[in-house]
Amino acid sequence: MKKTCLRFLSILFISGLLLPVPPAHAEAYFSNKTIELVVPFQKGGGGDIWARLMAPILPKYLPGNPKISVSNVPGGGSIKAANEFASRAKPDGLTILTTSLSTQFPFLLGDSRVRYDYDQWQVLMAYRSGGVVYTTPVFGIQDASEIAQLKDKRLLFGSQGVTSHDLVPMLAFELLGLDVKPIFGVRGRGAARLAFERGEATIDFQTSAGYIKYVKPLVASGRATPLFSLGALNDKGELVRDPEFPDLPHFAEVYETIHGKPPKGLAWESWFAFFSAGFAAQKLLVAPKQTPAEIIAMYQSAIRQMIEDSDYIASKEQETGAYEHVTGKRAEQLYKLATDIPVAQKQWVKNWLRTEYKLNI
Repeated sequence: MKKTCLRFLSILFISGLLLPVPPAHAEAYFSNKTIELVVPFQKGGGGDIWARLMAPILPKYLPGNPKISVSNVPGGGSIKAANEFASRAKPDGLTILTTSLSTQFPFLLGDSRVRYDYDQWQVLMAYRSGGVVYTTPVFGIQDASEIAQLKDKRLLFGSQGVTSHDLVPMLAFELLGLDVKPIFGVRGRGAARLAFERGEATIDFQTSAGYIKYVKPLVASGRATPLFSLGALNDKGELVRDPEFPDLPHFAEVYETIHGKPPKGLAWESWFAFFSAGFAAQKLLVAPKQTPAEIIAMYQSAIRQMIEDSDYIASKEQETGAYEHVTGKRAEQLYKLATDIPVAQKQWVKNWLRTEYKLNI
């Protein structure tokens, strides 16, 4: 009987239904300590919004009730901070990192600047997200049904780099046949949005959190016109309308509006592959892989409680949308999806980057 019970517990542990139990001193582990939460972007973008949403709530559920200090470290479209984290962060739970698809894409494409490896990190939390493309009312466009009118316009787009967040909307512009000139060098989507507000850009893209918090007021005041959302994946892996923006057509619908037929072919498959990897787990919270299992268990337990916290739920829906936030095995599944692209689609994008931007990866 005893052997049977032990075997049953072992099966539960291996399957992830039971987490490692923290040691007896766990209650004091984070006492009087400050956790640095590194955000690889300037203030104002989706990753920063999420970090500042977590910062006051997560400590309530960590042993010892530590403080969380948010550190914004922009540069290289998130590569600078990710490289520093990979080389300097100790596996003690006191330095954690938020990443975004701007961190994932350079890694997936083999960017020579990348010194980090997702295989060397442990995911603590993940969530899906979406994004919206919008333009200036100056062109007289009312909605996506009139988007073909933009095909003879030279559009300016503030970009932090074509291998960052911006890869997916810029590929979308390419497939739609829009003449979009990127203005490289902005330090995050928040800075790009400010360039749009100043009239320096005429088309912009924001992930859901940035759009909800900063762009919806522009739309309400007549200073921005939404065109389309990128969409969302349903349970079958199909592209559907983003439930956060149900009134906006998704990218494939807009493609069909312009071209008169649904998208297909390797170019479309490449866009879809990078969209799926980037937005199915757009936001990740990670720790060094060598972080002890007991500390990881503390974080996972705290995150589960945070996700159920009424203040977090209310703020999450207001700040980042109603997307599900997950930890444990579900986060690990999304983490795998976010860091895997089929070879053919990856090569098509590399060839496109080489042809369009002289970028050899």
